[in-house]
Amino acid sequence: MNKLTKALQECESRGEKAFIPYIMAGDGGLERLKSQLIFLEKSGATAVELGIPFSDPVADGPVIQQAGIRSLENGTTLKDILIKVTEIKGDVNIPIILMGYANSIIAYGLKEFTEDCLQAGIAGCIIPDLPIEEEAVFSTIKTAGIVLIRLVTLTSSRERITQITAGAEGFIYAVTVKGITGTRDAFGGELGGYLKQVKDLSPVPVLAGFGISTPDHVRNTVQSCDGVIVGSKIIECFEAGKENQISELIQASKKLVQK
Repeated sequence: MNKLTKALQECESRGEKAFIPYIMAGDGGLERLKSQLIFLEKSGATAVELGIPFSDPVADGPVIQQAGIRSLENGTTLKDILIKVTEIKGDVNIPIILMGYANSIIAYGLKEFTEDCLQAGIAGCIIPDLPIEEEAVFSTIKTAGIVLIRLVTLTSSRERITQITAGAEGFIYAVTVKGITGTRDAFGGELGGYLKQVKDLSPVPVLAGFGISTPDHVRNTVQSCDGVIVGSKIIECFEAGKENQISELIQASKKLVQK
């Protein structure tokens, strides 16, 4: 069984909601990666979404964009990331999901990318600019047993959500805002109904992401889905040395026991 799928099932069996933090690989140097992953694992994260820096990240807000710029200025490449993850995989047990844009992977070479992901123990990939109609181009990833995670948005019709959730693997990434990533004070009133609709249609867990930045956001959001993904706030906390706030966010998802 895929490592990510197993982790999500174990989370559900414990009556917990999943929490997946996002960090940008190479932000502050790849030498930080091992300690960050171990901290997140010990803090109770279900998995980690590891960002690949890209020059034109269309879905990312200012915090993640700046983290990507810092990483690129450090000379971080996708090859470097996979080499580093391979080096430290014996010390990190948490599932790792790569998040990157299609061009980065195509430029790397799909066969080589898949082989190197397997060597590094990568459990899944999120490619936000990949529509399901083009997934066949990345078939080597799925064939290798690495889950290709699909996204739905607030603007997706019920018909489109049905198409996206059919045959989904790992989990469905339900985007919670009509826009880019970044911390927010509140969400629209339609969020609960939207998440419920996606959950009703999805054969795999539904995790909500974009804009979630406080323990209250976490607690309120997971009432309608299986967990959350938090990015910008995690990056801000690591930059400010406020790791205790990361732990608070993770624990907010763990204290909601299912009936």
